[in-house]
Amino acid sequence: MERYNVKQEVTDKYSLRGRVFNKLREDILNGKYAENEELKEVAIGEEMGVSRTPVREAFRQLELEGLIQIIPNKGAYVTGITEKDVMDIYMIRSLLEGLCAKWATEHITPEQLEEMEENVYLARFHAQKGHWDQMAQLDNRFHEVMYEACSSKILEHELKDFHAYVLRVRKKTLSNGERGLKSNEEHTQILEAIKAGDGELAQTLANRHMINAYENMVKNGLYEAYHPGQERDGEEGAGCPGEKKSI
Repeated sequence: MERYNVKQEVTDKYSLRGRVFNKLREDILNGKYAENEELKEVAIGEEMGVSRTPVREAFRQLELEGLIQIIPNKGAYVTGITEKDVMDIYMIRSLLEGLCAKWATEHITPEQLEEMEENVYLARFHAQKGHWDQMAQLDNRFHEVMYEACSSKILEHELKDFHAYVLRVRKKTLSNGERGLKSNEEHTQILEAIKAGDGELAQTLANRHMINAYENMVKNGLYEAYHPGQERDGEEGAGCPGEKKSI
């Protein structure tokens, strides 16, 4: 396997420690590392082409985010994101996305508004063609533009982190054509509220959009993302987060 040399990413805006951290976080969230798997400083440093110091610093930040646990005199072990975490993230996101949409109504620029309009138009086109990968990319970008438009770097940072935490499950559930179409319809409604300057309506619609997204995950892939190859015991209560299983 070709080595990933993080030093070659000259366009990355983060420090060396930050680039190592972001790569490790992405790998954990994408399922490269299993729950309770030990992360070895030397092996990761060699794989990324860096010394142990930025790896050790990245470990500390990953522990602060709850993605790994560092046990003194033993090592660093993956905890990851659990089913319960996904539910918590979406309930929190539903409130923060609503606030974001409300603030975006007040601060959005003509350029951002134009990009959001183009986004929903392109998403509608790709939905008609069944291009679900493009739909997922456009879905991500719609939210990113709204985060940027809210004019709060704190809120933008928090929402982008939450967005990244559940990307693995979102990719799976957005491949469902029915949800892809419905999601874009909801984006269109949010956009129209923002264009009309109705912050309260935009807030309500964005809040409901997140709850709908989570309910869709429960129906279409959340369980399977944590229990690959296993069938549900029954539909009743199947979508409720249970034991902690890592992504």
